[in-house]
Amino acid sequence: MLEQLLPPPIAAVERYDDELPVELFPEEEALLANAVPKRKFEFGTARWCAREAMKRLGVEPVAILPGPKREPQWPPELVGSLTHCAGYRAAALALKSDYQTIGIDAEPHGPAPNGVLEAIAIPAEIRRMPGLKVDDPKICWDRLLFSAKESTYKAWYPVTQRWLGFEDADITLNADGTFHSRILLPDTPIAGFHGRWLVQGDVVITAIAVPAC
Repeated sequence: MLEQLLPPPIAAVERYDDELPVELFPEEEALLANAVPKRKFEFGTARWCAREAMKRLGVEPVAILPGPKREPQWPPELVGSLTHCAGYRAAALALKSDYQTIGIDAEPHGPAPNGVLEAIAIPAEIRRMPGLKVDDPKICWDRLLFSAKESTYKAWYPVTQRWLGFEDADITLNADGTFHSRILLPDTPIAGFHGRWLVQGDVVITAIAVPAC
């Protein structure tokens, strides 16, 4: 899926199960001391994906630990993003010399639970929902919006080191598989992002990749 959304030289690796044995670094194992099996599986497989991506980029695999806002901390020469949901785990990485930031997010493709749309969407986004459902009634646009918000934050934070709430981005979804995130914060160093989305099977995935200046 990711390779349809992200161009080379981005290294995109994905898995649809947790069947591969994964060897974690001791620092990573320590993070999972009290985790339930589901968390251990998704954590491990996502990091397997990331380390496979590192190998493709010629970078020695290392432990991938969370930062202050739970963001993955990459080797200094890399940018990237992780995601996982039921039946899907993925990583997308690139050299900083090629890309400024990457944000990916995967979600189960089904209607969002009651109240989620109202919690994450600004009025302009809600007003656009009926038209999107006419464009393609098979797409769960509320879930897609949530995923696009997540990808936007994942692309935003590593560059700015600033919080971005759901209400701080106005996302325009398009039926052609693209979206645009307009940042609403004052004095923003980034005006917005262009992204792409794809639904395949039971998964919806969104991706943003900003080339290096």
